[in-house]
Amino acid sequence: MQINKCYIYNYAKIVFCVLFVIGIHPAHAQQQPPAVIDWRADEMLNTYLMQQMHTRYDLRRQQWQQALTSAASLRAYQQQLRTAYRQLLGPWPEKVALEPKITGTLQQNGYHIEKVIYQSLPQHHVTANLYVPAGKGPFPGVLLFCGHEATAKATESYQQTAILLAKQGLVVLMIDPVSQGERHQLTDNAGKPLTRGGTTEHTLLNAAAALIGSSVAAYELWDNERGLDYLLSRKEVDTARIGCLGNSGGGTQTAYFMAYESRIKVAAVCSYITTRERTFELAGPLDGCVQIPNEGKLGLEIADYMHMLAPKPLLVLAGRYDFVDYTGVEIAYREAQQCYKVLGATDRLQLVTVDDGHGISLPKREAAARWFRRWLYKDDRPVQEGTLPVLTAADLNCTTTGELNNSLTGEATLQEHLLQTALALENSRRLFRQTVTGAARIDTIRKLLGIPPSGRSITVAKPASAQHPPLTTRANSIKHPLQVTPVSTIQHPAGQAQTYLLRVVGEPVLPFILLRPQGPVRQVMIALQDQGKKAWLDSTALLQSWLQQGYAVLLPDLRGTGETADRPEFNNTKFYNKEYRNVMSSLHIGRPLIGQRVTDLLSLLDYLQADSAFHQSRITVRASGKMALVALHAAAIDERISHLQADLYLHSFTDMIRHVMEKDQYSDVIPGVLRYYDIPDLLQIVDKRFAFQ
Repeated sequence: MQINKCYIYNYAKIVFCVLFVIGIHPAHAQQQPPAVIDWRADEMLNTYLMQQMHTRYDLRRQQWQQALTSAASLRAYQQQLRTAYRQLLGPWPEKVALEPKITGTLQQNGYHIEKVIYQSLPQHHVTANLYVPAGKGPFPGVLLFCGHEATAKATESYQQTAILLAKQGLVVLMIDPVSQGERHQLTDNAGKPLTRGGTTEHTLLNAAAALIGSSVAAYELWDNERGLDYLLSRKEVDTARIGCLGNSGGGTQTAYFMAYESRIKVAAVCSYITTRERTFELAGPLDGCVQIPNEGKLGLEIADYMHMLAPKPLLVLAGRYDFVDYTGVEIAYREAQQCYKVLGATDRLQLVTVDDGHGISLPKREAAARWFRRWLYKDDRPVQEGTLPVLTAADLNCTTTGELNNSLTGEATLQEHLLQTALALENSRRLFRQTVTGAARIDTIRKLLGIPPSGRSITVAKPASAQHPPLTTRANSIKHPLQVTPVSTIQHPAGQAQTYLLRVVGEPVLPFILLRPQGPVRQVMIALQDQGKKAWLDSTALLQSWLQQGYAVLLPDLRGTGETADRPEFNNTKFYNKEYRNVMSSLHIGRPLIGQRVTDLLSLLDYLQADSAFHQSRITVRASGKMALVALHAAAIDERISHLQADLYLHSFTDMIRHVMEKDQYSDVIPGVLRYYDIPDLLQIVDKRFAFQ
């Protein structure tokens, strides 16, 4: 057996390791090989992913129309949505004692503000401000969720919203979201954030959370759930009259919360409601906390979170010139209108559109206050805000330092909680190793990777200039036709090479280059590298060595690599990933990008098995960088790989949580993987199989 294991985290060492393995020296690099694909190959993967997404949402639209046929059908649809949503959220933590602390009180005109800290996870705390009206309660209560402003609860427009509601007789709990306000998670010892903003933290932590089967959105919901528990514990609050609202990222939290929490009686969502489908296509995936992996796979749209609340009162606040797509607002709202009409509650839904942009501006705040007065006080009179003095962040801080991380002794960050959870899941992984074997284990790995069922008929066209015999066709299945066609012949210092396109129905086109030895083919070398086939073509000496040993050498660009790699301008650097939009779109439809690349590699094995020149040859896969993890997964589920040379840059998925700030790790995310296996488990599977060859 040949498995090289190279566990390196330092970026400079990664580059050195890769260059050493494939023998590249920039000074001796060959000219760029001609493109195999003659269209915009760098757009192909994203186009494919959008088509897959549209197909899933087309099915959802059919289901939605069926649901509208009667109130009973619609209620059944709502229950299906709730079941799917609960599945998306993953396992909940156990509730711990809130242990709330009031660290200060600010007396204001007509209300007072309490500075609150409560515990949502063991040794992990949440900072919040509680706005309490003057007078005798109990009052209705409202949870106010903040958008992505760094100042969170101290943001001027959020303070104004809370004050306005308090002056209208509502107790308001405004919560700092994780990674904002006083709750940055990735900080230095002085409490200074290590990333440029909360949305970067959200995204990095979301990748880590996905590995254990959760998400930052779920953890935000959990913080808010415990916030509701605290709000309901207050004697000033009428527990039967509870609402929630939020703007932007807080609108995301509101949508997720109102769909989950039955104790919410009325809601308002600002600058968030649109369609997920249009957002992904027009703007691309957004911050890591505003979508949950597999939403698209299960057919959940943003409108569905409104449907799960129905027929309870819902106000949608929108800016006509918001970057949140307004056409999507109208589409989602029309759906909600249909839902509320079937349920006989058209008066409980309203859209207020303001000719402005993003945010909860004065007219939106006034509309929200009136909405809550209407449904919690049975008072529908217009509300006027007037002048509302706001305070500084320092005034509103619940901690002495402005950061929980360096204020509370023993405070555990979300990253630490995720790591503890991953380590605790070793028991689950051990059980999987011991009890799930053979085909059942392979099926589980394939399912986690989102790999479709195997079985293909294969047709391979013979290049006119080639001298090898015609290719045979295997007739084991006709489920997924596969076709390989030659494109061109290129001259390389190592020898003549043929370019091909591999086509599989339902998958993107896969370009590859094939070099054949002078004599008989003894083995096939599939060489994988993050930069694709060009990186190997630059290493003439290594290619010549393989050819002299009788290898036929196959150099592919697995999807998203080489000439199919995404363009940098579509991937904001704040997300720490050079293929972020394709990674997130892949997770949305339930097909992790790493799994799609394994699918490509399996298709190449199908091709080699069908070609009479190769079908009896032993197959070696040589891979480095991120492609090594692709190759390792392929070897664990497909015995046609005889040898594996994998220079692994990553020791374990658990280490991705330990080193959450490493770049480009999102590309390797497999949701829920740590509930079943880690990378050492895959190595064990492959080691054991090769030992018996």
